[in-house]
Amino acid sequence: MPRSLRYAAVLSLTAVAAMSCNASSNETGGDGADGPSFVLVTPNPIGVNDFLRLSVEGVENAAEEHGGTSSVYESSDPASIQQNMAAAVREAPDVVVAVGFNFADVLAQEAERNPEQQFLFIDSCTEESFPNVTCATFREHEASYLAGAQAGLLTETDHVGAVVVLDSPQFHRFSDPFGEGAAQTNPDVEFTQLFIGGQNPFNDPARAKELAGTLAGSGVDHVMGAASAAGNLGVFEAAEEGGFFAFGVDSNQCPASPGQVVDNVVKRTDVVIADGIDAILGGAPGDDRSYGLAEDGLSLSGLLDDASESQCTIAEHPEVIEEVAALRDRIVAGDITVVDPAGS
Repeated sequence: MPRSLRYAAVLSLTAVAAMSCNASSNETGGDGADGPSFVLVTPNPIGVNDFLRLSVEGVENAAEEHGGTSSVYESSDPASIQQNMAAAVREAPDVVVAVGFNFADVLAQEAERNPEQQFLFIDSCTEESFPNVTCATFREHEASYLAGAQAGLLTETDHVGAVVVLDSPQFHRFSDPFGEGAAQTNPDVEFTQLFIGGQNPFNDPARAKELAGTLAGSGVDHVMGAASAAGNLGVFEAAEEGGFFAFGVDSNQCPASPGQVVDNVVKRTDVVIADGIDAILGGAPGDDRSYGLAEDGLSLSGLLDDASESQCTIAEHPEVIEEVAALRDRIVAGDITVVDPAGS
């Protein structure tokens, strides 16, 4: 499978509204004068985006651990992404960290122009391999399977579903395993998925809400929202109005609709960034690194230590958490293999 297709599967679903571009610096780990430096470039303003906030935490933790410094450039649009990446490279840090598919082209250009600069690319990868680019991607299908297992245990109609951005392998990574996980815990379950499509699938909450309502009308009572950050808001709104339950992706989205979001497929960008930086500083750059349940790169909000504070409804079902935790352990042990719809 071509590298571009393999890593299209890790397309982040965290697109948020564009805001102003800015950069901030945060020194950690002593005075940092003689330690390594790390620069994080985000595709969007951080704001309340937990996915990006975890990325900041990962860079700051790495700076503290290695006695160095970290700084953050927040982008707002394609032009600022390019400008911020160029500015980060001019600082000549030990590692430039970029998060999200938005950086694929500009990072490839900068990597080719600056062969001595090390890059850590999170949640995507360049089409062409570069010895100074370390890619860190996620096996989202593993955690989506666990979310589906929760839905199978909780459904009262034996009918679960998904609202998905596009009908393509990379996004089936979130939906297909959800249905399979539900069938694992409830053999009687029926699974239906609908796709947003259209000209602007990543920013169409109205269409996502409509499709979620259609699913609910057919008897679905638990919906995986693989509809982007904007689209999931539409799914959550439909869930609140229709009295059914939803699941989020990438980060803890339960606070967006307390009482309606069961759980989330969480990408632990903090863990992945710290591990990737360790590898680069340890002399092993340029690798393609894959993170799933075994590497603690993925989880569900309900399986994390702060589940009781997540505002997710799964916290009200400790028996379900216990059963799904056992499934997670079987996946990690290799007793259950979750098929990757993207084939990577």
